[in-house]
Amino acid sequence: MSILVVTGTSTDVGKTVATAALAANAVAAGLRVAVCKPAQTGVTDDGPGDLQEIRRLAGDRVRLVELARYPDPLAPDTAARRSGRPMLTLEEIVDTVRILDTEYDLTLVEGAGGLLVRLGAGGFTLADVAAALGAPAVIVAAAGLGTLNHTALTVAALRSSGVECPGVIIGSWPTAPDLAERCNLDDLPDVTGVPVVGRIPAGSGALDARVFAARASRWSDLPLPTKRRAGGSSAVL
Repeated sequence: MSILVVTGTSTDVGKTVATAALAANAVAAGLRVAVCKPAQTGVTDDGPGDLQEIRRLAGDRVRLVELARYPDPLAPDTAARRSGRPMLTLEEIVDTVRILDTEYDLTLVEGAGGLLVRLGAGGFTLADVAAALGAPAVIVAAAGLGTLNHTALTVAALRSSGVECPGVIIGSWPTAPDLAERCNLDDLPDVTGVPVVGRIPAGSGALDARVFAARASRWSDLPLPTKRRAGGSSAVL
């Protein structure tokens, strides 16, 4: 089995494109892949959400599971209260991901916003989800000023929850990085204690699926699980 949680230092740092890249890499390696997005906010019931973007980029061989959708572009617990729709529970997410884990070689769990955004009933967060699953969490971070502090805080929050962090992916790496961005690339491992395991070139989300899949393997050094053997399990990331 292999479960990987994908979190971010904040909203709009490139989590969905990074998740799509990880999924595309795994599919190209012959793995069976599922992506779970527990809560989607800011999208109408019939509107395209993050999972549809992952399908567009990573292809239709990826199983997509969304558990709740709320129309207001807010934290999921707040959006649930405003909509009058049921809040998610930690148990609901964990049970769903564990079932997916029995069927797929790699299950990716994409969060909403940053790590400590409240997802549902009781104020649980993605850190609680990762801890309950015993799964590592990769962090998607911005490239520019402020990212050292934001990423270090996110790593510290994961550690305080007992969650392993295999590394940081920079969600949108510019073609001409400025001084701060170049320095951040060097400083992130020292400040956070975890390696930078990937850089997604800025604008990659606008690529078509064929080009995206062909290039995605260059963007991350994060190891993939081995393919599940019949009657057995795949290696954990």
